[in-house]
Amino acid sequence: MAEIIQKDGTWTFDGDALRLTPGRDKNVSLLRKTLGELTVPLGALAGISFEQGKKSGRLRLRLRDGADPLLQATGGKLAEPNDPYQLTVESDRYGVAEYVVDEVRDALLLDRVPADPVDGYLLPGPSVPLSVSAGDGTASFDGERVRLEWNWKTEDSKSAAGTRSLALTDLTTVEWHPAVGLENGYLRFTVRGAETKAPPKYDPNSVELWGFKKDPLMALVAAAVQARLPHPTASPQATQSAERPAAIAPEDDHDALLRRLRELGDLHKSGVLTDEEFALAKQAVLKRM
Repeated sequence: MAEIIQKDGTWTFDGDALRLTPGRDKNVSLLRKTLGELTVPLGALAGISFEQGKKSGRLRLRLRDGADPLLQATGGKLAEPNDPYQLTVESDRYGVAEYVVDEVRDALLLDRVPADPVDGYLLPGPSVPLSVSAGDGTASFDGERVRLEWNWKTEDSKSAAGTRSLALTDLTTVEWHPAVGLENGYLRFTVRGAETKAPPKYDPNSVELWGFKKDPLMALVAAAVQARLPHPTASPQATQSAERPAAIAPEDDHDALLRRLRELGDLHKSGVLTDEEFALAKQAVLKRM
């Protein structure tokens, strides 16, 4: 086993998978803390690298295209602090980082893992239910439906339509884009038969984002939905004929739901989730139990 423990997080490799655990340091991003521990199977990896710097270095994972719904939904636009596949390494641990790289590379060679794209998700995506408030609304997802609620900052013509409830089976794509410079970001859902090119500010199926602290959390909602949509490599015929997208099933077993309740409690205690967000997410979990 190879393991590196840093303030930024801990990476542990057992020969079959790489477990990524975010650190508790104040500099660890809100997105990574909320996403929690990730288990990346060896078959999902395309490569690993380590870059040395004067004061600190950086471990980087490269996943095979199409393996992770989070990367698929965000289009690789997650900024460095929010990227769960990077780890800051202190200078006195450079040797350990290089050892981890060697172990993972050797395993990739021994198992003859190809670096080409995959035709199905190899990571499950964020756990549901999820509820995030940012920008001009709140996006919630329980595994079957997306709910969009608006706030006082929402443009009038958009909020006039009221709360949106979108069935997963009616969605064709989901996309998250961060705010860049003077350009606002968005979380956009494309509904079959109701495609639009309207700006997110006016699109009732989009949440407009303004570059604030919680914006990246909307990427988790996008990833959870993406994981349950047909994989991008699926044929159009298969996508159209499917009664229900069959990517990766939500965590329905009792133990998984109990773990989710504990995670939500921790996020609430640490201030990541507001009282309202915690109550909504907890209620959705209890219903599924």
